[in-house]
Amino acid sequence: MKSHYRLEAWQAAMALVRSIYLWSQPFPEDERFGLTAQIRRAAISIPSNIAEGAGRGSTSAFCYFLKIARGSLSELETQYLIASDLGFNSRDKDLEAQINRTSMLISGLLRRLAKH
Repeated sequence: MKSHYRLEAWQAAMALVRSIYLWSQPFPEDERFGLTAQIRRAAISIPSNIAEGAGRGSTSAFCYFLKIARGSLSELETQYLIASDLGFNSRDKDLEAQINRTSMLISGLLRRLAKH
């Protein structure tokens, strides 16, 4: 089993991707190549960067990719708020909790790695 599979941050990010795909399903058809694609790409980037960093084999590379994942999470949160404000879907407390939890897990992993 790959090392990133065991990371709680990666697992939470994978669950977040699924939730974002479901939440963004009812977006308007004319947003398919706009905000729908953008929010999904940002979501996918989070576990992808965690996995890439874990696979690089060095702590500094892992931290670098975790920071990219954290940036993608901030991008996702912003796009989530934009989509909500535009009325594409209503705000979802469970989804917001997933975003916050994933953020805390990535930040905690970064702090732990910085100690080494």
